[in-house]
Amino acid sequence: METLTVETRPIAGQKPGTSGLRKKTTLFMSRHYLENFIQSTFDAIGGVAGKCLVLGGDGRYFNDRAAQVILRMAAANGAARVIIGQGAILSTPAASHLIRLNGADGGIILSASHNPGGRDGDFGVKFNMANGGPAPEAVTAAIHARTEEITSYRILGAGDADLMRIGPQMLGKMEVLVVDPVADYAALMERLFDFPKMRALFAGGFRMRFDAMCAVTGPYAAEILENRLGAAPGTVAHGAPLPDFGGMHPDPNPTWAHELMAEMMGPSAPDFGAASDGDGDRNMVVGRGIYVSPSDSLAVLAANAHLAPGYRAGLKGVARSMPTSAAADRVAARLGIASYETPTGWKFFGTLLDAGRATLCGEESFGTGSDHVREKDGLWAVLLWLNILAERKETVREIMEAHWSAFGRNYYSRHDYEALPADLGAAVMDDLRARLPGLPGQVVEGMRVETADDFSYVDPVDGSASAGQGLRVVFAGGSRLVLRLSGTGTEGATLRLYLERYVAGPEGLDQDVQEALAPLIRAAETLAAIRARSGRTGPDVIT
Repeated sequence: METLTVETRPIAGQKPGTSGLRKKTTLFMSRHYLENFIQSTFDAIGGVAGKCLVLGGDGRYFNDRAAQVILRMAAANGAARVIIGQGAILSTPAASHLIRLNGADGGIILSASHNPGGRDGDFGVKFNMANGGPAPEAVTAAIHARTEEITSYRILGAGDADLMRIGPQMLGKMEVLVVDPVADYAALMERLFDFPKMRALFAGGFRMRFDAMCAVTGPYAAEILENRLGAAPGTVAHGAPLPDFGGMHPDPNPTWAHELMAEMMGPSAPDFGAASDGDGDRNMVVGRGIYVSPSDSLAVLAANAHLAPGYRAGLKGVARSMPTSAAADRVAARLGIASYETPTGWKFFGTLLDAGRATLCGEESFGTGSDHVREKDGLWAVLLWLNILAERKETVREIMEAHWSAFGRNYYSRHDYEALPADLGAAVMDDLRARLPGLPGQVVEGMRVETADDFSYVDPVDGSASAGQGLRVVFAGGSRLVLRLSGTGTEGATLRLYLERYVAGPEGLDQDVQEALAPLIRAAETLAAIRARSGRTGPDVIT
């Protein structure tokens, strides 16, 4: 098998965002595009000669072909071994676990997460480090820099590896080890949670619906929920991963998981509902007649994690992204443990987890996880909820109401304005940023501004600094609004508006969320004029 050196030239725009490089699928399929980025990644990490890598993706369109290209490039660049999921399938948390379990030098995950799939949809590539977590900013910056100067890439002149045959095979001098994508992950979940107690819960008539959204979590959820825990057949809906996600938008929120929401709010709702996204790292939790926000879910999991075997020793700390509500902070204070506020992006949790400063982490964008891997983990969060339900023998609503009674309630919502012209999104941010210094002391919609800033972060472990992480306006009493541009879209700009209002109780804990936040919604329009400037009548997605 001949190693080919292919001449190329830099392709503009190959700058990884918060979760790798995401672009339109057809762009990734274009001449040299994928190859340039993969070679630049290999070069930026010091090469892959003699190294072991993990490879897999969420099964979206082009996943299988991209995997074959990457295998041939890894072999041509001297990699010793690549561990890959059968059919090139691995959920993102399962890939993180395999990196850690096998002591691999890193991994490549093929996914655009919750973005739509298909030939006309989105594709993505992300490099994860030896700790199983996303590459930090210094590495992604090095990858980007390399894409701007690349002149050639190396690839093996060989046929496809047989990715359906479990076991080892050789590709040139490199071993390709095809593994069951579910088995090791499921075994890890059995060590963390009380499976016998959860089996007893289902045996007692507990009913659940899990919407896999035609994405990668389907086989994982079917194996664990139906086969190992005894949930009724059919508990997992849309369980077969499809290249275009069956036309679904695999983002587990009330807007896109509307079938699940309708069922859970209906007269014959099961006891518990959940959904996951394209690559399995996000989750939505719903009880009968009650939606649980991701911020509230993180807080409840932190308050009750000790009920699961893997967390009975207690939590070392809780970390959340800055736009996530402060509900988890209140739990941490009650438990006497540290709480951390980081920029958006799971990579910012990695140093805290590696240093033993945090056990649970969460983002408002439906991502929750713990120190068992270095990625957010949708199915893990669902299983921890099930473990808590089995132990407490209460409904989701009863658990939420008891939590709000004990800690107060952080009313919270995110309003997304999607596919805005990029210059408009930037102008909205720039104009508000320029006004921030003069806002403290002003009264907006009857609320006095206490502080206003552009969030910056210094990592308490390694001292790395990150600036420009989101605009914050905090009002007297703790209410706040946050505005930031998303780093996960592939078309135009997605402007995210985050709204939070704290009510200590005991009164006022059962309001409609949007009504409770109405003064903040009006204040945001007064300050940023998103609707007026965009011509939109409202956000595209409300979560």
